[in-house]
Amino acid sequence: MSIKINTPITRQMAENLKAGDIVEISGIIYTARDAAHKRMLEEYEKSGELPFDIKNQTIYFAGPSPAKPGEPIGSVGPTTSYRMDSYSPKTIELGLTAMIGKGSRNEEVVEAMKKYKAVYIGAIGGAGALLSSHIKKCDVIAYPDLGAEAVHRLEVYNFPGIVIIDSYGNNLYETEVLKYKEI
Repeated sequence: MSIKINTPITRQMAENLKAGDIVEISGIIYTARDAAHKRMLEEYEKSGELPFDIKNQTIYFAGPSPAKPGEPIGSVGPTTSYRMDSYSPKTIELGLTAMIGKGSRNEEVVEAMKKYKAVYIGAIGGAGALLSSHIKKCDVIAYPDLGAEAVHRLEVYNFPGIVIIDSYGNNLYETEVLKYKEI
């Protein structure tokens, strides 16, 4: 059974999610890949501002492909998340509560998630066309010069994922591997 979540995801909501929970997210999420993260944090260092209020927000590590006529977005599969590992501790500290991507995260990211109560949600790689069917609206809100790596504001409905790492540091990439080693 899926847990239905409406954004924004507060720290308390994130704290209630557990590794292994299947979720369906509805509301507003943002896309940002490594180029956008780099620029966002460079600008933050200079001005103290980000292109959107990051508090209680969700960033999907993805770079959407162009939309077909009449569609809000093209294929939008997850990007490998470790590419954002050097930026994620700061964005979590600044208020980010949920990240969506694929692949493992480093210990510094997990520690920030535990300290500030954030979660990492896995999306299925290779299913970008299917995932795009859960997106009702897409607008570029920052860095259009980055093309697919611009920051996009997405309106999503029942966007599917699984909590991979919860705010306590429980990590499916570790616990599930151990289960299979015992078999």
